[in-house]
Parts: sequence; structure tokens; C-alpha cells
Amino acid sequence: MRISTATLQFYRHGALAAAYTISTSKRPPSNIKDSLGTPRGLHEIAERIGAGQPPGMVFKARVPTGRHYSEVENADTHPNLITSRILWLRGLEPGVNRGGDVDTYERYVYIHGTNHEARIGEPLSAGCVLMRNLDIIELYEQIRPGDQVLIED
Repeated sequence: MRISTATLQFYRHGALAAAYTISTSKRPPSNIKDSLGTPRGLHEIAERIGAGQPPGMVFKARVPTGRHYSEVENADTHPNLITSRILWLRGLEPGVNRGGDVDTYERYVYIHGTNHEARIGEPLSAGCVLMRNLDIIELYEQIRPGDQVLIED
């Protein structure tokens, strides 16, 4: 995944299988707690959340609310809602993105869908990686816990 080009590349058996346009943080990339920056470095998928939920389903505390984002009051102006699927990231580099004040998992950094699909490609999040709802569902079906994710500038 490259922050500078707003792209996520998915490789299977060493070959590019798919590429997606994404959005990352509005703030500069950062691994530090409370920075609201997208963390860099080598990560893994710690948890997959949302199997079987319809596209656009809103999650609160990683639990489906039963509502599509269009049913949320002021969804068009609401900050990013967590929608469709969640891929929760865990850093693999102690002192860089794992442990202490740089722990990606403890920061609740996800790859997830958004209610602002038309803005995908521009800096938009508070640290998470945002994808179009159908794209995150497609990726989710191919990803398993332990799969690695490299986030670079």
C-alpha cells in the first residue's frame, strides 16, 4: 500500500492480483498514538469483521448497527463511518508499529469501507485506510488473519 499514490495493491503468490484506490489520513503519516496519522511499516491482518453484512452497513465498536450509512442522519456530512467490512491491523515491528505509543492494533487502525466513497483517493481519514464498499468486500473475501500488509509513503 502506498500513501503517496493512494493505492493498495493485493498480491497473491507474488503476482499482482488486484489494485484499489484508497484514502489514508488527513494528517501526515505517523505511527504515534493520538497522531491520527496512517501508520507505516509491516503489519498483519489481526481480525476480519463483518462477514455476510450488506454493503454500506455501519459498524459501531466493531458491531453491525443494522443500518446502512444512508439511514444515518447527516451521513453526507458525517465524519467517516466504518462501513461494510473491517480488516484490523496489527504492527509487526516492535518500537515502530508494535508496542508502547506506536501500537497500530491498540490505535484501532483498520482497513474499512466509508460513507464518503466519492472522495476515495484524497486524504480523508483519522488514520485508517478507507476503501469503496464493494472494494473492501472484494478484498475481505481474499484476505485471512496473518496476511501481511506493508504501508509505505
